[in-house]
Amino acid sequence: MARGRLRIYLGAAPGVGKTYTMLAEGQRLRSRGADVVVGFVEPHGRRPTAAMADGLATIARRTLRHRGALFTEMDLDAVLARSPQVALVDELAHSNVPGARNAKRWQDVEELLAAGIDVVTTLNVQHLESLNDVVRQITGVAQRETLPDEVARRADQIELVDLPPEVLRRRMVHGDIYPPDRIESALTHYFRVGNLTALREIALLWLADRVEEGLQRYRAEHGIVAPWETRERILVSLSGGPEGETLIRRAARVSARTPGTELLALHVVPEDGLAGVDPAVLDTQRTLLESLGGSYHQTTGEDVVDALLQFAEAENVTQIVLGASRHSRLASLLRAGVGERTIKGSGPIDVHIVTHREAAGSAVVRIPHPIRGTGPRRYWAALAGAVLLLPVLTLLLTALRGHLDLSSDLVIYLLAVVVVALVGGLYPALFAAIAAALLADYYFTAPMHSLAIERPDEITALVVFIATAALVGTAAGTAAQRTYQAVRATSEARALSRLAAAMMRGQDLTALVEQIRENFGLSAISLLERDPEASPVPRWYVVASAGERPPEKPYEADVESPVDDNLTLAARGSGLSTQDQRVLAACAAELGLAHARGRIAGRCGGTDTFADAERTRASLLLAAGRDLRAPLHTAEAALVRLRRRRADAPASEEAQLLDAARAAVHRAAQLVTDLDDVSRLHAGALDLYLRPVDLNEVLGAALDDLGPGGHSIVLRLPEQLPDVIADAALLTRALAALGADALRHSPPDRPPVFTAEVQAGRVKIRVEDGVPVRVPDLSAAASRAPGTRAESLALRLSRDLAEAMDGAVETTNEGPAFSAMLTLPSSAPGGSATSGRVE
Repeated sequence: MARGRLRIYLGAAPGVGKTYTMLAEGQRLRSRGADVVVGFVEPHGRRPTAAMADGLATIARRTLRHRGALFTEMDLDAVLARSPQVALVDELAHSNVPGARNAKRWQDVEELLAAGIDVVTTLNVQHLESLNDVVRQITGVAQRETLPDEVARRADQIELVDLPPEVLRRRMVHGDIYPPDRIESALTHYFRVGNLTALREIALLWLADRVEEGLQRYRAEHGIVAPWETRERILVSLSGGPEGETLIRRAARVSARTPGTELLALHVVPEDGLAGVDPAVLDTQRTLLESLGGSYHQTTGEDVVDALLQFAEAENVTQIVLGASRHSRLASLLRAGVGERTIKGSGPIDVHIVTHREAAGSAVVRIPHPIRGTGPRRYWAALAGAVLLLPVLTLLLTALRGHLDLSSDLVIYLLAVVVVALVGGLYPALFAAIAAALLADYYFTAPMHSLAIERPDEITALVVFIATAALVGTAAGTAAQRTYQAVRATSEARALSRLAAAMMRGQDLTALVEQIRENFGLSAISLLERDPEASPVPRWYVVASAGERPPEKPYEADVESPVDDNLTLAARGSGLSTQDQRVLAACAAELGLAHARGRIAGRCGGTDTFADAERTRASLLLAAGRDLRAPLHTAEAALVRLRRRRADAPASEEAQLLDAARAAVHRAAQLVTDLDDVSRLHAGALDLYLRPVDLNEVLGAALDDLGPGGHSIVLRLPEQLPDVIADAALLTRALAALGADALRHSPPDRPPVFTAEVQAGRVKIRVEDGVPVRVPDLSAAASRAPGTRAESLALRLSRDLAEAMDGAVETTNEGPAFSAMLTLPSSAPGGSATSGRVE
């Protein structure tokens, strides 16, 4: 069975008319004889949308129950059984109610397509998974229902349903989108002009990318390689030379003249990967390119022109920007330059040749440095070897003069030249070739011990020897240079990868600095940071260091590698080569990233600590307000009754009211004191003196602190209760707070109970409400489930004080009863528990 086709009507926001357009398409298809059914349509109460569905066959929805409520979803089985030609399914990104066959509606649509049914559906751009974060940043609303982009990409047709923001807002005002109670909120939040404009641009760009993908797919399927100028694409060729910035700026100016132009840059690396280009220069040019809105690309190729043209054809480039040749006229005569060859092979692509200061007319001929190819040690070793090897070889050949002719001597000399070339490269090989030719002429050609040559064949032999030695030496030297560069590039990559791996493992800056010191064989190294506020004399601080006597100022170092204006890497040790300094600069940049990441993590930690403190402060104020409300209300009621009492009222009633008011005021004052103590404790301003404390004395002091009024509390304590390690004053405050909280929640005829016991070297004091434990009915259990009592300020104070003394407070509910367990370390093992009653 052929797979069905998927058409998506895409919108930037709700209300643009996606569902209406989908139903209109269904009516059009029905009028042409197609079997069209409505699988699921949600009109959202919009009458024109509901009217558009009139006359279309509709599949009844399936009803599902979830969490006691009824929901309706598309009946997938019924649609499959009906097997229409076209099914209209609204809201492709919708999440189905649990209990449906599939979790997402797009999965239902996939089954319909697999059954050969064409599907017409709707989608808002904010529901695409790749755009979810972008939309949330713009609108401040996180979309919980998302659709994988690949599902939308597989659609056979995507059509944009669009309205200008002003028209969409007018529809909102007229009540065509949301009900009246949501209009004002929508207009001031999600449906602002800026939000709608941004969403509209996102939808247009996303759809434009899909059109571009379709075009590239069509070109590939039909073998079309010639560029189609559907959009201007300008490609800048970067050789890694200093003219790159000039080319980028010139191409950016050309790109700015045509809206919608895409700017690209390409650097071609030789296939052996051994380009003689400074990476720092390319990094600078890449940064400039990206700041101008362009994109950087890099590819490998044996020939720069071929790689450049292949990339241009693949990316449908319409213009190429090249720099004028830096080759001399002689070099241009021997081989056509990159610009000329690019023009010949570009076909319909326009090629711009931009002049610059590095062009051939003003360029200085640069001779490769003789030591840079293989390094100073191998270079001087090769020269020393040539100086020693050639005389020794000459003495040996002189001893064998009667057994060897000139050609044999020259072959042996050629072997020595090749050995020198393999060790030191081109220049030592040329020196050895010329020296060997002169030695052969002086010692082995007539007349002997003279540079003159009598026989023409010997002249030819010496000339051929010099040319052969030069060519072989050049080839061997080039191979040696490439080998040296490959080994060096491997070691550089290994050093950077080790540093990156150490950063990924979370090593601190000191360990990273020590690793860099070992990699480069430095005696000492420091990461220095400058105080930006210190002026005019800069002040430097050592962030991390390694080695003996690390430099504390940049000018104290032998090598300095700046990271930015305020951060630099300073090192002491043997002089580093240019390549080593370049790798050291890359390591310094990595250290800068690690330092910045550490700072960000520290700030995040400080922010989290501050947020926790704010949440604690807010919870304390909330608990204090809740606890203060009851005693203040009691005091107010008692004072009001005193104000209104009759003259013949008994004096005992007046005394009771005054006692109630006084007790309420005392409780309010105690709550204020508790709040002050908690604030001081969190601020670290509460003194703490831990020592062995007699728990019986502390309990007596705590009962005294409960204030005026008759209180009844049951104490069940062991006969030999050990001392606890605590601060006597703080422990008294904690026990008084627990007792006061228990008294407030206990009935007058059932006092709270204090119980103490010793377990595993810790004393546990349980404070229980005087509420009997019983098995309540279902409704009571639901209302008094464990953990439902809000934490009061007294409980919070007791918990914080206990934790400050290396203790803890745990609360539990057993039916309607509530208990708090205060645990503290004991100074000696305890005994068995006994009971007593104290009024």
